[in-house]
Amino acid sequence: MAGLTAGHRPAIAVATLFTLAGSAMGLAQPLVARDIVDAARHGRVLVPLLVLMGLFVAEAVTAAAGRFLLERMGEGVIRTLRHGLVTRLLRLDMREYGRHRTGDLISRVTTDTTVVREAAAQALVDLVSGALVSLGALSLMAWLDPLLLLLVAATVGAAALVVTTLLSGIRAASERTQGAVGDIAADLERVLGALPMVRVHCAEDREAARIGTRIDSAYAAGVHTAKLAAVMSSAVQLAVHGSFLLVLVIGGMRVGGADSLGELVAFLLYASYLVVPLSAVFHAVGLIQRGMGAYERVERALALPIEPDEVVGPADCAGPTGRDDCPGATGPTGSAEPAASDEPAEPAGLVGPAGRGGAAHHTDALTFRNVHFAYHPDRPVLRGVSLSVPRRGQIALVGRSGAGKTTLFSLAARFYEPHTGTVLFDGRPATELTRHACRSRIALVDQNTHIVHGTLWDNLTYADPGADPSEVQRVIQQANLTDLVDRLPGGLSCTLGERGSTLSGGERQRVALARALLTRPALLLLDEPTSHLDALNEAALTRVMHDTARQCALLVIAHRLSTVQNADRIYLLDAGRITATGTHEELLHHSPAYRELADAQTLRGPAT
Repeated sequence: MAGLTAGHRPAIAVATLFTLAGSAMGLAQPLVARDIVDAARHGRVLVPLLVLMGLFVAEAVTAAAGRFLLERMGEGVIRTLRHGLVTRLLRLDMREYGRHRTGDLISRVTTDTTVVREAAAQALVDLVSGALVSLGALSLMAWLDPLLLLLVAATVGAAALVVTTLLSGIRAASERTQGAVGDIAADLERVLGALPMVRVHCAEDREAARIGTRIDSAYAAGVHTAKLAAVMSSAVQLAVHGSFLLVLVIGGMRVGGADSLGELVAFLLYASYLVVPLSAVFHAVGLIQRGMGAYERVERALALPIEPDEVVGPADCAGPTGRDDCPGATGPTGSAEPAASDEPAEPAGLVGPAGRGGAAHHTDALTFRNVHFAYHPDRPVLRGVSLSVPRRGQIALVGRSGAGKTTLFSLAARFYEPHTGTVLFDGRPATELTRHACRSRIALVDQNTHIVHGTLWDNLTYADPGADPSEVQRVIQQANLTDLVDRLPGGLSCTLGERGSTLSGGERQRVALARALLTRPALLLLDEPTSHLDALNEAALTRVMHDTARQCALLVIAHRLSTVQNADRIYLLDAGRITATGTHEELLHHSPAYRELADAQTLRGPAT
């Protein structure tokens, strides 16, 4: 709690002063009541009654102000916590998204922080105010009658012992509950994201049963927490009520005169004052334990590694013995030069841009030099890939599924860093540039055409929210979206469904293409751009690609060779290696593997 509220100490201090003032006024009321009882036989009670009424009103006002300040502080703590979580989750290292479920991460921002908010706001209010009132009441009770206070202290101490033994169990049970709630969110996000598949396979009941298991786990953990909380609450109530009865019985037996009757009334009022604040204190302690159980999950999310954006130069990587984990460091000296390998950078006899010598690298928008990469250490994906993409023109990557084509795009976008080898942008190693600088050069249209909830305009201008309307019209025409804009109710202002559910696959793909073209990137990456397009739109896209290649670098992944047969250069990947490179016609004559791909699609180029 101290760490969470570190930036809100002034607000806590002011709120505590208000709470102290309110507590002092509340604690003064039994003393005034004592005077009223003792002065009743003389009929002089008007002034003490007015004083008592004034204390009631003043206590209510100051207590309300103190509670509001503490509640506002608690909301501020959680706002800061949520901002930090969202910022962290949006910048996680890409590998972390594969290790954690999206729904569970979302749950930490929503559900877990809500539990923490209750601890930081409500529990802190009850803890501060309840503790102050209880301490004041106990002090005045000690002044009035030390013997009766010992009886009260004994019963309250017994309750405190019970509470202490239960706290660790409450915290652990709360963490299990929050974990189960996170699993529910993750499973539900999984199902809703694939709802058409679920329904067409009649799997609603099976998925409901799967999520129901998570719900049952949350229920069991919640019941266990409730059981511990119920035992704790009962112990507190028995102790407080028991101490009140002891004071009433033993104090009543000791009453010996009018004066002592007023003192007994005051003592009983203080004992009654202990019921609510002391119960609130014990309840707050339990609530804080539950909140800290949720906060541990939040802390683990905040501790996940993020994607660094600083420049990693030779001073950061190179050392006396070199570091194999540094991006671009491949040899024992930490050099970014290709490591010795028995694999040629280019297939013999088919020399492409990557094999033209050092001068070409300085005119290329993107270069891979002997790049090795693996998502898992024992399963390499890329094995010494070298290729170049000139500043103008169309370069294509073809090959079977799993050959490593999409991984090359991920490295170009710097979602990952190569284990060895070097990626260069405009002749400069990527490690000498920030990720932001690298990504500002590129635009990416991947296989999963991402459409966000919002209007068509929002989706088209996502990368450039302040885009000029004439530029938007330009890309609408380039991506052949005019008919879609005319068809949608409201045109560009039409709200698209979640994940673009109101659009067809081809329409989503063309929207993503238009969004990429709007930024006029230096390098455009297209991953399977025709996978959802009909023949008419595929022909239109081919024209767009041809026009785009005259303005910027274009790197295309394609399974349909018809999409890339007019590319300036085609690289054939197989099992993480480039096995052939050349134009479409050159590869048909020199590469049996390429001919096999072409035969599978009954495509043999213009000659046929």
